[in-house]
Amino acid sequence: MYKQTHHFCFQIYKTMKNILACIVTIITLSNLITISQGRRVSQSFETFEYTAIICRSHSASITEYGGVGDGKTLNTKAFQSAVDHLSQYSSEGGAQLFVPAGKWLTGSFNLTSHFTLFLHKDAILLAAQDLNEYPILKALPSYGRGRDAAGGRFASLIFGTNLSDVIITGNNGTIDGQGSFWWQKFHGGKLKYTRPYLIELMFSDTIQISNLTFLDSPSWNIHPVYSSNIIVKGVTIIAPVKSPNTDGINPDSCTNTRIEDCYIISGDDCIAVKSGWDEYGISFGMPTKHLVIRRLTCISPYSAAIALGSEMSGGIEDVRAEDITAYQTESGVRIKTAVGRGAFVKNIYVKGMNLHTMKWVFWMTGNYKAHADSHYDPHALPEITGINYRDIVAENVSMAGRLEGISGDPFTGICISNATISMAAKHKKAIWMCSDVEGVTSGVDPKPCDLLDGQESETTKKKMIDGGCDFPTDVLEIDNVELKTCSYQMS
Repeated sequence: MYKQTHHFCFQIYKTMKNILACIVTIITLSNLITISQGRRVSQSFETFEYTAIICRSHSASITEYGGVGDGKTLNTKAFQSAVDHLSQYSSEGGAQLFVPAGKWLTGSFNLTSHFTLFLHKDAILLAAQDLNEYPILKALPSYGRGRDAAGGRFASLIFGTNLSDVIITGNNGTIDGQGSFWWQKFHGGKLKYTRPYLIELMFSDTIQISNLTFLDSPSWNIHPVYSSNIIVKGVTIIAPVKSPNTDGINPDSCTNTRIEDCYIISGDDCIAVKSGWDEYGISFGMPTKHLVIRRLTCISPYSAAIALGSEMSGGIEDVRAEDITAYQTESGVRIKTAVGRGAFVKNIYVKGMNLHTMKWVFWMTGNYKAHADSHYDPHALPEITGINYRDIVAENVSMAGRLEGISGDPFTGICISNATISMAAKHKKAIWMCSDVEGVTSGVDPKPCDLLDGQESETTKKKMIDGGCDFPTDVLEIDNVELKTCSYQMS
């Protein structure tokens, strides 16, 4: 009995010893794994911080959806699958899609609401050079036709419609339109549809586009249209200065827009404010209004730093531009319109322009020739009034101002104050050219044309004494929007 009991206890002891050995082994392995993982965390996990209107509760990387950043693999399906899958979190704080370092070739894809697209600083989105990767869309209703051709238009590289709360940002990642492919087709007359833009968001609200570099867009770079509450901040846009229609940022029939801290080299206007074309824009009737532009740097030898129009048939009002710098640019702020455009450009305020090597400082024209078609109304005359410029320094200028209104429909309420313009050695013989305009000036050198020497009202005189032409002091809603610090952790 004793021997049996001893044998039984010994067997239990051996079993327990083995169990304890296993436990020690498991604990040891667990600690080793934890230490090893700890090392990997410190070595492989990287946290990115960025500022945004809102931070997201869910995150994913494009690699989780089959994305390959080798510059050769087409990732259109991967991007669209990622966006579609992440849309399930729209009611749970939204989601962000991270694009890591690499070259990500893709065609057009659509975004979703409550969504952030984030590009690593070494990430490059490469626009596919294949027409089949860009679906054909109908012409915009306020334009009636495409810009390049009478038909529709190719969908933009990044597209969205009827969205809310959309953020496209990064640590200065790049979106490369590989535009030469499209420019050659455009110049060769081989396009049946209008070229794609890099970003277009339609009928959307609460948009942020920030901290990105845009290269060689096929046409316009950033095009918010029929949208509201938009922030475009800290973007760099670069295209050859002779590239066709590579406008930088074009707010189009938009309300409450803030554009700031942008650097643009363009083959067309650095910023072009629009609202529809001729009878189509008049019928659609959606103006661009409450627009703030500040701290813009522009180089555009054949166009303007800021253009208002020419497609302005829904109206443009309450535009506030300040701290504008331009080098080797055709004009500072240009107003473009024509008979048939209708609508208005009014209550425009520009303060603080520093211009270097310009063809014109001030340019307004009422005879811009391009029309959507031959059905425009010749009796639809635009109202151009309440145009204010102040605190301007310009050097190496060919002509101070070329202001041409419309016969029988003069541009009125023009005010220019505190402007010092140094003419180029080989400047134009006529320093100012004015026709069909009315306005007042103060402290402008060289002396403006007589049509800008109108009789000042007592109110205008007081403004001039108090500091010059009007510039609003109230704060627009979009300037009350503050960006939060958000983060993404990449393994």
